[in-house]
Amino acid sequence: GSGNYHLIVTGKAAHAGRAFHEGANAVAGAAMIAARLHALNGQREGVTVNVAKISGGGALNVVADNAVVRFNVRVPDAQASAWISETVQQIAAEPPFPGLTLDLHGGMTRAPKPMDASQTALFEAVRDTGALLGQTLAWKPSGGVCEGNNLHAAGLPNIDTLGVLGGDIHSDQEFAWPASFVERAQLSALILCKIASGEIDALKLKSLRLETM
Repeated sequence: GSGNYHLIVTGKAAHAGRAFHEGANAVAGAAMIAARLHALNGQREGVTVNVAKISGGGALNVVADNAVVRFNVRVPDAQASAWISETVQQIAAEPPFPGLTLDLHGGMTRAPKPMDASQTALFEAVRDTGALLGQTLAWKPSGGVCEGNNLHAAGLPNIDTLGVLGGDIHSDQEFAWPASFVERAQLSALILCKIASGEIDALKLKSLRLETM
């Protein structure tokens, strides 16, 4: 699962020289909050917190009275989702020093998609379909999310990441293997044919999912 947040930090502007101690530096507070968030990594298995952006402040001779911390969280299951949500709320309730106010926005946007009975049955059907084409398919957990998470939460089992093969995702070295375009198109087409013919029983898979909701 995944969540997106932004935390607005409001301080007090003041002259950086004449009245520095009368101000409350929102950018400094945002940096301290970002460090608190980053420190959550490693505290619970499968949970990651990515501080993606800090913005704020203005003129260099003014104590900054505004800042925003934007961050993303990833969780493996519902229990971890509840834990990170509560922990983020606690951080947002505790300004790092006097003179700051914190305003938290956002939340979990993608529910976790565990490998339950319906997902396992669907994957096995897809794996067997791939074998007919000479393709070896394997499953492993990842921190990625997509619309499939929301579909699963609504009661519809699904398989994502059926696209082309490649690597180094979301980096300047990201690449795709052109040769995989054809084989993945063949796989998708055969899966759809099996669903249309009833060989892959979509209604049975959905019933399996609903039993666990």
